[in-house]
Amino acid sequence: MSGSGRPIRHLSPSRPPTVPYAGRLPGGVRVDPLAEDRLGEGAPDGTGTLIVPMHADQRLLARHAEWLGRFFAAGGTMVFNGLLAYPFHPALRRFRPIDRPRLEDLRVAIAADHPLYAGVEAADLTFRRGVAGFYGRGENPPPPGARILATLGPEAVPVDWLWHPPEGGRLLMHAGNDLWMQAGDDTTAARLLPNLLAWAEAGERVA
Repeated sequence: MSGSGRPIRHLSPSRPPTVPYAGRLPGGVRVDPLAEDRLGEGAPDGTGTLIVPMHADQRLLARHAEWLGRFFAAGGTMVFNGLLAYPFHPALRRFRPIDRPRLEDLRVAIAADHPLYAGVEAADLTFRRGVAGFYGRGENPPPPGARILATLGPEAVPVDWLWHPPEGGRLLMHAGNDLWMQAGDDTTAARLLPNLLAWAEAGERVA
């Protein structure tokens, strides 16, 4: 459950719908799978947090922009992972990659104190198994008023940001691979999944 008392749901492109990190959920945390073709069927206030993975059908999301607007208005939280190609809100813009990135352009810096990064070292986000670039290679451009959480390289490209849409609610945007892909790693990056879910459970009491 999220802090609103409403379920945390993972939008699932697989059939049957699954939660890919179910075996690594912290004790007491429940995440329900939501089949993509069921999005928009229920009342928008029936979901507290909607987690959108990198390989979700973004065209479907864009088709449900009106429902998502009502979801935000009901205080909902969305966690979006991936390279935005089909904006689902008029304030959002398509993914912009870093042009011919060098290693220095891919270094992650944590730009704001936020529960997502509690106990996480930026170096463990920059490199995964000795390779840089897994965390992100560009930005989903933040709308005015967004709080930049993490950046890439000397140009401080905003890879993670948090925004409160004018309708209400929260949008946590991550322009890269799914935040939980490192859940099984032996580095501090494994903390991202439990941190993300704890933040979602806390609801709007925690920005």
